[in-house]
Amino acid sequence: DIYRAPFTNYTGCKRPRNGGNKVTVVLGAQWGDEGKGKVTDLLAVDADVVCRCQGGNNAGHTVVVDGKEYDFHLLPSGIINPKAISFIGNGVVIHLPGLFEEADKNEKKGLKDWEKRLIISDRAHLVFDFHQAVDGLQEVQRQEQEGKTIGTTKKGIGPTYSSKAARTGLRVCDLLADFNEFRCRFKLLAQQYQSMFPSLKVDIEGQLNKLKEYAERIRPMVRDGVYFMYEVLHGPSKKILVEGANAALLDIDFGTYPFVTSSNCTVGGVCTGLGIPPSNIGDVYGVVKAYTTRVGIGAFPTEQVNETGDLLQSRGHEVGVTTSRKRRCGWLDLIILKYANMINGFTALALTKLDILDVFDDIKIGLAYKLNGRRIPYFPANQEILNQVEVEYETLPGWKSSTANARSWGDLPPKAQSYIRYVENHVGVPIKWIGVGKARESMIQLF
Repeated sequence: DIYRAPFTNYTGCKRPRNGGNKVTVVLGAQWGDEGKGKVTDLLAVDADVVCRCQGGNNAGHTVVVDGKEYDFHLLPSGIINPKAISFIGNGVVIHLPGLFEEADKNEKKGLKDWEKRLIISDRAHLVFDFHQAVDGLQEVQRQEQEGKTIGTTKKGIGPTYSSKAARTGLRVCDLLADFNEFRCRFKLLAQQYQSMFPSLKVDIEGQLNKLKEYAERIRPMVRDGVYFMYEVLHGPSKKILVEGANAALLDIDFGTYPFVTSSNCTVGGVCTGLGIPPSNIGDVYGVVKAYTTRVGIGAFPTEQVNETGDLLQSRGHEVGVTTSRKRRCGWLDLIILKYANMINGFTALALTKLDILDVFDDIKIGLAYKLNGRRIPYFPANQEILNQVEVEYETLPGWKSSTANARSWGDLPPKAQSYIRYVENHVGVPIKWIGVGKARESMIQLF
């Protein structure tokens, strides 16, 4: 056959489909504050690269090392590992004054040479002081117009992602290129906000002078993030860790909108926020607190506005790392966990703060939502509907003894073991770690 002959020996360019290193991802499976920092910290000990892919300094991760408490907001918490490179990806929004302030605070506690270990993507967007001011003004406006706020951290994250989507944002690469061009675009952006918010005061020249200084400080740390990640994935074998900020139910698409953050904090944000393909994503670990908390307003079906909630709040020291707001508390909700798992495909879970439940006679677990007396088989997207659901609970007996010193599965009381197995069986994802305290040692690894 004359037409087929030339192609019989064609072998083409064979590209290895699953080439390269895989990244391990740590994500929040509830409304944040699940203890992601601690799980990341555990995995960061032998990581070569630790990445942030979304959010900004609205995140807050506390890590305890050698009795010292470090607070990280924008820096990946792997920065305390002197052998690891920390990478801030293109999906992160960066407030430069906040970055240096955070580094200075942690330097005083003993963090050394962080500048030599930090790499920043040139495509990351910049948060300016006026974005933070606007964040506050928008909340005031919402309060006046609707009688309620979103409860943002006022760190300028939402307005910066808005600028990004509106194509008026400025990126790290713009700051490091022609400064006169940057100056013009910065002024234009500031003026746009001033026309929307007449009370907004912006010291344009003062901010530009500071930004010029910051530009020189960060210049040595900035790389093209796509090429950097490609080299990391396709070079020698490396352990790469991605530290998610916020959590599944705060995701801009899948969270309890509008009471959400402005980025994708589910697994898809890892690909878009670092510039890597899905084939390079390995294990995805979901972090779950043994009960549920939420900061600010928004639907919360298992919330306990009673003595139970107060006890969870006081025992768990439930106060936001970033906002210092008291967190709202309630029982564990399996509906949201299953939902988060549908989106993220967790390989395993870390169940944290089990010790907080040590004092309860009975422990409830939210099993299903009912609407007008009938079970609904999904997690409602609409806030009004979510506020109306009734939760169907399973009650398990409490173990009424301290788990704080448990260091293995066998050390846990049988009733605590039953609680863990119950969660595991209903979500359909194995629990790999159990947290029973603040320190590194209090994370029990099961397999």
